[in-house]
This record gives sequence, structure tokens and C-alpha cells, in this order.
Amino acid sequence: MCGITGWIDWTRNLTHASDSLERMTETLALRGPDAAGTWISSHCALGHRRLSVIDPENGAQPMIRHTGDDTYVIVYNGELYNALELRAELASRGRQFTTSCDTEVLLVAYMEWGKSCIERFNGIFAFAIWSQTEQELFLARDRLGVKPLFYSRAGGLFLFGSEPKAILAHPAVAPEVGAEGLAEIFIMGPARTPGQGVYKHLTELKAGQCMTVDRSGVRVTTYWKLESKEHEDDVETTAKRVGELLRDTTERQLISDVPVGTLLSGGLDSSALTTLAVRYYEQTGQGKVHTYSVDYVDNDKNFQAHAFQPNADEPWINRMTTHLGTIHHPIQFDTPELVSALRDATLARDLPGMADVDASLLLFCREIKKGATVAISGEAADEIFGGYPWFHREEALNAGTFPWSLASSMRTELLSPDIAEWIKPLDYIGDRYSQAIAEVPHLDGESEALRKMRQMSYLNITRFMPTLLDRKDRMSMAAGLEVRVPFCDHRLVEYVWNIPWDIKTAGDREKGILRKSLKGVLPDDVLTRKKSPYPKTHNPNYLAAVKEKVIAILDDPSSPLLPLINVKKVRELAESDSAKSNTPWFGQLMSGPQLFAYLYQVNVWLKEYKIVVG
Repeated sequence: MCGITGWIDWTRNLTHASDSLERMTETLALRGPDAAGTWISSHCALGHRRLSVIDPENGAQPMIRHTGDDTYVIVYNGELYNALELRAELASRGRQFTTSCDTEVLLVAYMEWGKSCIERFNGIFAFAIWSQTEQELFLARDRLGVKPLFYSRAGGLFLFGSEPKAILAHPAVAPEVGAEGLAEIFIMGPARTPGQGVYKHLTELKAGQCMTVDRSGVRVTTYWKLESKEHEDDVETTAKRVGELLRDTTERQLISDVPVGTLLSGGLDSSALTTLAVRYYEQTGQGKVHTYSVDYVDNDKNFQAHAFQPNADEPWINRMTTHLGTIHHPIQFDTPELVSALRDATLARDLPGMADVDASLLLFCREIKKGATVAISGEAADEIFGGYPWFHREEALNAGTFPWSLASSMRTELLSPDIAEWIKPLDYIGDRYSQAIAEVPHLDGESEALRKMRQMSYLNITRFMPTLLDRKDRMSMAAGLEVRVPFCDHRLVEYVWNIPWDIKTAGDREKGILRKSLKGVLPDDVLTRKKSPYPKTHNPNYLAAVKEKVIAILDDPSSPLLPLINVKKVRELAESDSAKSNTPWFGQLMSGPQLFAYLYQVNVWLKEYKIVVG
């Protein structure tokens, strides 16, 4: 994986703007620690930071290729999992290659098929290709939005980058946030509305979109979206097809010229991917698979089961590593490390995020990076197969809002009255929810119950899953680690999207069809294990530490957070027993301690980025 950035300016010659391009590119150094490159023409500047995964000796970017009188230049972040097939097809059409990397495959595919090439790609990607003859920049993002891409049209320029920090490094873009941005932070966050960049003049290219930039303007096109169709396969055929797709996508994503490991929690999703990886390694003679797990000091003493986290991971991790014979690396963090990493996690995301869930993942990825450059993760299975508790609870299905944001009124009470009046948080989240529901592609003749389940699936895939993919991308890439997510293969997502709910829940279990597809692959006890999410710390020292951080903010008159919040209300909350609550205010994991950690992250963000509110 890599980091990309650049800009277009039709009004002046950019060949003297190398300093700005270098600054923008350098902000992405953690994403690409292995190499850097820039390219500048009269009106286009492109920058790249490289994390070498395929063909480390070659494939430097920006990559330049010539055909006829035209020159094409690409900067690319991602992996094409069907690169070998595309390469063979292109070679049969007379195209020649000088490297074995997928960057060249992507660029040559564009040279051969033009913009329609993206419909042929199986992978995760964000890229920009400049045509010197056409004086045109073409950008695209993968179907599920695994790889990020932001852009800005500030000051008559067009700028883009893998992360907001690259665009903010250009002198034409100021770190300003208006009412919509604050609403995203205080009522939607740490989720984001698709397309929302939070900062003024900053937009996210949505998943499944591409865009063209030329002298006539900027044109955005949606090339992929979920489509509802009748599902014609029976339960047995469906389970078989799910198993085939999952095996194929996992094996494709294990291809690498650098060490690969898997993230293992002992749950259904990570255990399935690890088992498939072990089988593939055995078949191809690649030796033992390295597995990695995360936990926290004294969690065994402080863990308390509840509805959103029914059991601890450690016994199940041991079960799977013993069963598979992997080389396992258990990683543990203590409270001081976790609290310290909250700041780094904010800087990695350019926004406040999932508090200690982000921070621990960042620390985890740094440790994994010591032994691997690529890791496989079970992200997205719950959104796609319907595994979260809110898929199965009437109060969530009938809430009339995002099921991971049921504490909106409480969050509104934490805002200063002036800010609440300005951003109107409850109206804002209501509008964003209505917007999402209006997008759902229903089937004619669906019952009301099936309509609700399709709506819930759509909300999870298009609104909640991006939050976790953002987290995974930013935290892993800040450690120079590429994390691949096989459950986000668009073929699998398209197929499972149209599986009827009674088949998805085969055997009266959440993710029942996935469990059925893995029969004989996983041990029966692991196959039937109840879902438990990414682990968080249960150490009371963590709550004490983040409360102390927030109280210090409240006691400092210069804290940029103070004008935005109801200081009295937040102080009362910090001093009350309700801070210990396990009831989530966002998602499954973010409860009392995470609220204080989030407020701390907001203050860090406002201060470090010198945010101007208005």
C-alpha cells in the first residue's frame, strides 16, 4: 500500500511548485516508508510514498508510460487481486510489461481500455492517472471504499490525497470546520457521512466512484453500487457458493512478495480466514502461518461479560493456534501505552476516532509490522452477513435512526447551547438517516419485515462498515502495515447482499449461512461461538486516566474544546458513577471510558490542527 497526492492548476505553471508537492507527499511518509517520488508538469503535480509489497525492486511511482504521442503517469494506492489474469489478457493484446507489479498492470489496463478498466478490477485501490495529451486527470476508488481518497476544489485548484493531511499541507487549504463538520464530529462521529470530509472545502470520493478533471471542470460518476435481485439458490447451494467465494478471495489476498500474517481473535471470521491461509500455505509449500492477537494487561481480572461482549478471546485464540499449529504472537498493552497512543491515533486519522479502539489497533499494527508487512483481517463480515446484535433486536430495527447511534440526545446535552443551536445535531442525524434510507434498493413485493432487514444491511454496509475500514486503513498504514480484508471482495458482497434473511440466518443463528459454509473447515465449538467484537480494555485504571485527561482540559481556560461543550455537564459526568457504564453511546464498544477518550481526542484535534471554527 502507499500514499498518493497531487493537484491540478490550470492558471499557472507548476514546474516551480516542487516545494509544495514535497510537503504534501511527505505528510504520507508513514503510509509509504520504503520510497518517495514526485512528478510535475505545467499543470499537474503528482506525489507518491511507497510501501513495497509486490516486486519491491521495481514499480517505483509515479510510474510513467508512453504510447504513441501520449504520456501517462500514475500514482496508486492498493492491490489488484486479479493482476495476473489482467496481465495475461493484456499481453495477449500485444501489451508489454517491464515489471511484475500490479501498478503497471493497472496503468496498462487504462491505456488499453480507458476509464472502463475499473469494471475489470478485483481489488482495493485509489489511484490517479494523468494523460499528458488529453490534459486530463482520472481518479477512482474501489467499490467498497477500502482505500481512501479525498479531494478539494479550493482557490480554483483541484487537490487530492490519500488522507486529509496531504491536502491540508497545501497553502491554498486552511483547516476550517463549519456547522456540518462539527455535526459530523459531535453527533455522527466517529462515523462519517459518505462523501463528508469534515473540513471545509474537503470532500471524500465515495466508494464505487470515479472522477475526471479537465479544463471543463470536475465530473463524478458512480460505477458500482449495490443492486437488489432475486436470489435463486437454495440453502445448500448458497452455503457452497459462499464458501467458494471466501476461499478464492482469501487465496488471492495471500499473494505477496513480503511476509504475511493474520489477525486472530478466535472468533468465526478471523478463525475462518486463518484456517484458509494455513491450508493455502500447506498446499503451496510456504511454511507456517504467523498469527497475531491483541489483549490488555489485567483484562483477565477485570473482564465482565455483557450483551455486546459476551466472552473473552484468549481461550479461543489458544484453541485455534493449537488446532492449526500457527506461529502465534500474543501482544498485550497496558493502560499508559493506550492513553499515550490516543494522540497518535488522532493524528493518523486526521480526526477524532474510535478512542482506545483506534489507539490499541495502532499499537497492535506497530507490533505486527516487526514481523510482517501484510496482514489479513476479518473486517466487514458482520456488516455483510448480519452479525451485529442490532440486526436481531426489535428496538434497534424500529429505532428510526442509526442503530449504533442510539444515544444522540445524551450527546446533544454535552454541547454548549450555542453550538447545539448552530449545528442542530438531532436534525442533522435525522436528515442523514433519511438520506441513507432513501438510497436502499428494495425489491418489488418485499414484506415489511424483509424491507427492514434490507435497510439494516444497507445501513451497515454503506454507513457503519466505512467507519471500521477507515480505522483499519489509517491505523495500519500509520504503522507501514498493509491490512487486507477478504470479506470486502465485491463478488462476495454482491452475492450475500441478495441472500434472503431466512437463509442468511440458517440454523436460527446470526451469520448462519457463513457458519454453514464453514462446516468442516472450523472446529464445531469455534463454528458456533457467539460473536465478540474487537477487544477493549476493562481496566479501571483506563477510565481513571481518561477522566483525568478530560478534567485537565476543563481546568485549562485555553483548551479549544471548551467553547464547544457544556463544561458543567461534562464535569458532572466525569464525577459521576455513570461514567462506568457499559451501555454504548456509539457502536458496540464505545461506552463510558470511551466518551472521555473521544472528548480528549477532539481537543487534541482542535489544538494540533489549529482548527478554525466558523
